[in-house]
Amino acid sequence: MIRALLVVLLTGLSGPALALSCLTHDAARTFQQAAKAEAAYIVVHGALQFDETRLPKVDMANQHQTPSDTLIAARVTGKALSHDGFEVPFDRKITLNAQCFGPWCAGATSGANYLAFLEKRADGFTLRITPCGGFGFAAPSKVRLDTVKACFRGAACDPDAPH
Repeated sequence: MIRALLVVLLTGLSGPALALSCLTHDAARTFQQAAKAEAAYIVVHGALQFDETRLPKVDMANQHQTPSDTLIAARVTGKALSHDGFEVPFDRKITLNAQCFGPWCAGATSGANYLAFLEKRADGFTLRITPCGGFGFAAPSKVRLDTVKACFRGAACDPDAPH
């Protein structure tokens, strides 16, 4: 009995360990990604409102059925970025795309302030969030907001700099 239990335990330990590995969620890097993208982006700082019950949830017994994209109607109310800072009023319906990478899914909090890089599409704006962060930053610090303002103005925009 003990020998059989030991074999089962050792077999379980020798299996592959699965973990999600993400780069640091960095505002300067995200700014650079948006700037290099073929799509147009705007940067907004404001409150994100949506139905949190619509966020994807993984059924561990049926992980393969987890959708890679979950589109949720949302609204952002705040200010868009201009050369003067976050000064342009912004209050629009958007689409929140909460993505999953296998069993790891994005999370977000309705009512929280976000620094959001919104992709402009023919049907409106989309905020893509991922398990690694994506294009949204919840409760951004003043330093993070200042970093994005500096990037927008053409100043130093160095990923992984302290911010």
